[in-house]
Amino acid sequence: MKLATIGYEAAPQAAVIRKLQDAGIEVVIDVRAVAASRRAGFSKGLLSASLEDAGVDYVHLRALGTPKPGREAARKGRTAEMRAIFEEHLKEPQAQLQLAQAVEIARDRKAALLCFCAEARGCHRRIVAERMCEALPFEVEDL
Repeated sequence: MKLATIGYEAAPQAAVIRKLQDAGIEVVIDVRAVAASRRAGFSKGLLSASLEDAGVDYVHLRALGTPKPGREAARKGRTAEMRAIFEEHLKEPQAQLQLAQAVEIARDRKAALLCFCAEARGCHRRIVAERMCEALPFEVEDL
């Protein structure tokens, strides 16, 4: 089973959607705590509609987003601090429930975890992918 991750930090919406389509992604799992964006085309409503037009489903799992202190740490390049904050956040019941939902979604369809960060290695979506791999043997690809 394959699981992808993608960040839109440095790309226009059309390029991100094209990349998702080229990878055969059937559903995008948005793992942002706040699904609003200053980047054109990446706020929840517009992104969801654009993905639907492209034949890709969209699910927003807000509880798999980084809490504000974690986002602030990430912006300052303090990846270890962000990771510690996010790992603690993942212990919360709603985060556990949505992590299980993400696994179920990705079990049946080729999914991509979406967040802002261009590089997955310093992003919380990598942690989500790691946790999903603990449940099922996904092969993770960073798009």
